[in-house]
Amino acid sequence: MQGILKTIWKEKELRLQESKSAVPEAQLLRQIEELPVRPRHAFSKALAEKASLSGCSVIAEIKKASPSKGLIRPKFNPQEIAKSYERNGAACLSVLTEEGYFLGSSEVLMQVRACSSLPILRKDFLSDPYQILEARAWGADAVLLIAAALSSAQLSEMAQAAEEQGLDVLVESHDEEELGRALEIPRALIGINNRNLDTFEVSLETTVRLKQLVPSDRWLVSESGIHDRADVSRLRQIGIRSFLVGEAFMRKADPGAGLRELFYAVA
Repeated sequence: MQGILKTIWKEKELRLQESKSAVPEAQLLRQIEELPVRPRHAFSKALAEKASLSGCSVIAEIKKASPSKGLIRPKFNPQEIAKSYERNGAACLSVLTEEGYFLGSSEVLMQVRACSSLPILRKDFLSDPYQILEARAWGADAVLLIAAALSSAQLSEMAQAAEEQGLDVLVESHDEEELGRALEIPRALIGINNRNLDTFEVSLETTVRLKQLVPSDRWLVSESGIHDRADVSRLRQIGIRSFLVGEAFMRKADPGAGLRELFYAVA
């Protein structure tokens, strides 16, 4: 880890210890027991089903800010955004819960869960099985694991904790080494992030290059840098069927309308 990722990770570790003190693991387990039953692995199933019906599936992201762009959406109503996405064809939702740089929170995820039936990804900087329990208690159906920041042993431990809770994992990679470790995780969705986490530069060539190394039986998601229909067309031409998009939608007055225009509007 280098640069901003290293800084975020250190701050996240401090918040993790505070969370463990405030809400012990036993309390999270009690909360989970009281939750309504949700289908296991609903997230991956929703991506596949939507892609089968519509040709591609979209994980639509709900975020207020980012380290590279600062405040993205000043007027931020997570429930309105979630409903707009659901009306306009999103397969799943991604909700930022990182507090310092993305201005997310557990409350945002729980608000979205309360108003939407779509499967939800908790997108954050996760390194401890406790955070998997948090995600489940808050209503998530999947978690993001960042290969750049986790060892192979940590990836395996986190994926096992998610499996025990019936959650899917999206393992995000940025290069060949990280992708190789991601592919070692059974059942994991494979994310290719087109953004360099050190420089914040974005290139769709990352997906183009790494896709060749992904077996055909693994579900692949292209993340970041997808802004217009030419981007979508280029990635679909090489066989990408699932996309995670945030900023392009968050800058629209109606994020869901932006989703429909980018992916499903008739030319």
